[in-house]
Amino acid sequence: MSLGLKNQIMDVATKAVWLGPLRGALWMVLAAFSFAVMTTLIRKLSNDIHPFELAFFRSLFGLLFMLPWFLRAGFGALKTERLGLHGFRALVGLVAMLLWFLALSLMPIAEATALNFTAPLFATVGAAVFLGEKVRARRWGATVAGFVGAIIIVRPEGFDLGFATTLVLVASACMSMAVLSVKSLSRTESTNTIVLYMGLLMTPMSLIPALLYWTPPQPTDYLWFVVIGLFATIGQISMANAFASADISAVLPFDFSRLLFAAVFGFLLFSEEPDTWTWVGAVIIFSATLYTAHREARAARLFRSVQADLIPLVHAKRP
Repeated sequence: MSLGLKNQIMDVATKAVWLGPLRGALWMVLAAFSFAVMTTLIRKLSNDIHPFELAFFRSLFGLLFMLPWFLRAGFGALKTERLGLHGFRALVGLVAMLLWFLALSLMPIAEATALNFTAPLFATVGAAVFLGEKVRARRWGATVAGFVGAIIIVRPEGFDLGFATTLVLVASACMSMAVLSVKSLSRTESTNTIVLYMGLLMTPMSLIPALLYWTPPQPTDYLWFVVIGLFATIGQISMANAFASADISAVLPFDFSRLLFAAVFGFLLFSEEPDTWTWVGAVIIFSATLYTAHREARAARLFRSVQADLIPLVHAKRP
């Protein structure tokens, strides 16, 4: 092999090493921006429209943005043997969305976003309790530290967290169950199929609580519903692409930009200024989340390495 060819191969390999994380980082920042825009619009519209009604329109217009893909893919995209898990994912996702939207109408955007970073910590607990995953002392320590960060943000009087804070934490716990469901579904289903089923199931389900507080929207409101559905869909697809581009531990740090975007939007539109303790607590929560993601990524790489070493041995023993 010539020296020039070797150099070309090395250049390609080097670019592959850093292009994946770079691409993942850009996707994650786009996802963070999209979710921050959606959150801000929900906060703004909740002054005139009940959050439960907003949850219905978010599901409806999010589904409409998935229809072009569905029309191209055909009914084969609906083929699944795990409809029950899709239903469970939609149910806990709906509860999370209803509580999250309701909380946004009651508390500053940045504070709610900071507390929402606890969702991966709840996922650690859920993986240990419901999936039987082995969680070692370091990850438990990171999880406890993350919840300490949440307490720093809230600074409760006694054991009273407050109604809005409780809504965010319960919503985060439900989000973690939805994430664990998606983690299981992704072993057999495509990302688009998971998102499509979410829309198909959550839209009629979300209509039931919405009708209890229904207010006829103004014509201009429908333009905002379109924007909410658009950014929600962009956020979901961008996050999926971020995790597909690089290890979760490489792209997750950029999700912290969601708090920065939320703080800027909250200040510009609602004159909300996060206090110092909100930032301190958010850094602790996010550091704990990042450490947990790092440990999971390291364990996954170790598993793949062992698997790669064993496969040749298995083939060698075959007659």
